[in-house]
Amino acid sequence: MLKHTHAHIPMSSLSHPQTPVLVCSDAFRVFLQRHCPVVAEPFSPTPWCWGGRLQTLVRVLIKSSPQVDYRNELIRTADGGQISLDWVDNGDSAAYPECYSRPTVLILPGLTGNSRQTYVLHAVSQATRRGYRCVVFNNRGFGGEELLTPVTFCAADTSDLERVVLHVRELFPQAPLLGTGVSLGGMLLLNYLARKGSDAGLVAGLTMSVSWDTLESCASLEQPINRLIFNRHLASNLCQAINRHRKMLETVVDVDHVLKARTIREFDERYTSVMFGYKSCLDYYQEASPNYKLPRTTVPILCLNAADDPFSPKHALPVALAKRLPNVALLVTSHGGHIGYLEGLYPRGEGYMDRLFGQFIQAVLIVLGLTD
Repeated sequence: MLKHTHAHIPMSSLSHPQTPVLVCSDAFRVFLQRHCPVVAEPFSPTPWCWGGRLQTLVRVLIKSSPQVDYRNELIRTADGGQISLDWVDNGDSAAYPECYSRPTVLILPGLTGNSRQTYVLHAVSQATRRGYRCVVFNNRGFGGEELLTPVTFCAADTSDLERVVLHVRELFPQAPLLGTGVSLGGMLLLNYLARKGSDAGLVAGLTMSVSWDTLESCASLEQPINRLIFNRHLASNLCQAINRHRKMLETVVDVDHVLKARTIREFDERYTSVMFGYKSCLDYYQEASPNYKLPRTTVPILCLNAADDPFSPKHALPVALAKRLPNVALLVTSHGGHIGYLEGLYPRGEGYMDRLFGQFIQAVLIVLGLTD
């Protein structure tokens, strides 16, 4: 295993595959090397798709969508709202035939994502083939459900996630619950784990392509090329969601003003910080950033990032913290972009990120004595 313990995360040359940098305690390293061998695999990006921006873009266009049949459940929240959960019960599981003890994997999609995203479908495929149950937590207003209250979501507000975890734990109190979050879903998961500490109700967490410092991420996305390719598109998707729920939301925000936002920062200034009562967008970004909260987490957490992720600049990765925390492992590939990790000449199917997900959740359950 290539062992790096300093804060510098190098970018590899494109001529040969590079082993990811693993930053963690010695005990966590031994666990991962023994039970999650993908962490020591050299990652070789698709030859014609090596740059971070290209990996990010092409994944959306080319990645396959495994067949998944969900069972939808709507649960109510304390404020009168509703959350859409998409379940795969996996009742035919040979490994865990008893419903009450079948491990459950809770999946949190990204900023404008839901249970139909390709990376979610591949995660569900990885989990169900191992016999686990899955539940996807769709952020309010993005799971196809109607808003019943003028509230959506943000990376700093963990109240809906707390409601979901409590609900799943009440349904299956004897089943281990693992959490995985992608991009903003990972930020939300980390903020939840930091807020709840030993009362989180999860046995482990896995994050992929998290933005560790929201202000630094915004600055990266406002660079000219990133602004043109990613920022405007994401802002447009957010505005479309607000417009879809206009009648409910116009009672608390100036929807027409929000819809003129052309960047994520403008959207957060006009909508998110106003909706959730922050004095400024900067205050919201500081509260949403999970980097400095890691010491408050207690469960094992594996965090995958790429050094060329345009959404999460490598200088903002919490390397120093990961070196001294016993429960956190930071795995950094030189390439992969944002939720990309495409490999092979025609990277439609299972990729590096998907294998890591499958191996890690299985590894956690091995340690718990719940699988071979």
